[in-house]
Amino acid sequence: MPDTLSALRVNAERFRASFDALAAIGATPDGGVHRPALSEAHLQARHWYLKQAELAGLEARLDGAGNHSALLRCGSVGGPTLLMGSHLDSVPRGGRFDGALGVTAAFEVLQVVKEAGISLGAHLEAVDFTDEEGHFAGLLGSLALTGRLEPGHFEDSRAGSKRFRKALKDAGLNKDALFTAGRDPASLAGYLELHIEQGLRLADGGLDIGIVTNIVGIRSTKIRFLGQADHAGTTPMERRLDAALGACAFALAVRKCVMDEFPGSVATVGNMDFEPGASNVVPQAVLVSLEFRAEEESALDAMEEALLRRARLEAERHGLELDVESLGSSPPARMDTHVQDAFREAAETLGLAHTFLHSGAGHDAQCLAPICPTGMIFVPSVGGFSHSSREFTEWHDCVNGANVLLQAALLLAH
Repeated sequence: MPDTLSALRVNAERFRASFDALAAIGATPDGGVHRPALSEAHLQARHWYLKQAELAGLEARLDGAGNHSALLRCGSVGGPTLLMGSHLDSVPRGGRFDGALGVTAAFEVLQVVKEAGISLGAHLEAVDFTDEEGHFAGLLGSLALTGRLEPGHFEDSRAGSKRFRKALKDAGLNKDALFTAGRDPASLAGYLELHIEQGLRLADGGLDIGIVTNIVGIRSTKIRFLGQADHAGTTPMERRLDAALGACAFALAVRKCVMDEFPGSVATVGNMDFEPGASNVVPQAVLVSLEFRAEEESALDAMEEALLRRARLEAERHGLELDVESLGSSPPARMDTHVQDAFREAAETLGLAHTFLHSGAGHDAQCLAPICPTGMIFVPSVGGFSHSSREFTEWHDCVNGANVLLQAALLLAH
């Protein structure tokens, strides 16, 4: 790459101004943000982003899934596009950096390239994907853009609700339009995403950049332990078919199973719903929400078998019946080795300490990986906090990440 390109850097002050302006939209008193997908604050952030694109002299784009883009035409007519970005929606009462850092960094990259008047082998596009966090339907925008969105994606109660249909309408969208957002893979030169790590590996190791090798696969399951409702005062303990006993024993068994048999993987019992849910009634049923994650599909298969075997064992021990419902899955996604090399070269050019690691969290990049060369980088998260107002990354780390994104984009699009 010519020295003139390798010397380019982001405008740290302009980048910070964009980030701070976005963080003010949906800001919470404790320093976080509340921008659930398609909420009033999220719609305001989306409008802000398109306006910033226009003010910067970039082409503003909006597709049928509500994905918002700033496009810089710097390649040949009819040439491919290198996508960069992340998402502007947040979890309820989340942090300022998750997703938003990747969008504002990508936007800054486009401005730097535009100002330099560079012609590249690919156009550059900074995209904000709709509903990455799953407020209604997780990874909605990135699945739609890749043409991999299916009607079954809306079977979940959140996505099938009247609330979701109203939110789409308020955003000027509808469910049919979501399926029109697919891009031809041949039109994409790749996808790059900058994100906070949401963990402690970089901070603990004193490292500047994490180059993601793969994103874990995720499976979700509902397990219902079925017993018998009885009077809490008159039914002897030894005569009860208490669904809570099986459910709670299973929750403890999940932790032991994963730690003993699947080191490096994780599983979470995130919710238990007791029926009828009264203090004076022995629980007739308990609905357990289980999610588990692993780097390989084979490990997911083995975990699923082991965890369901323990659920059946605990149900049998306590005289209960069991009902299992799969809620879907996201397969593991490997990042492109050529893109990883570009990130490595960019980090070395900038003199930044870096490492290769996997992502334990899901990201839009996992949806893009099957259709185009895809890569991610992480920057350190102070304390490892994320999905809360405590989420924080030092600004020099944000600038480092944006400069690696810029240099990698130039390498891949040159």
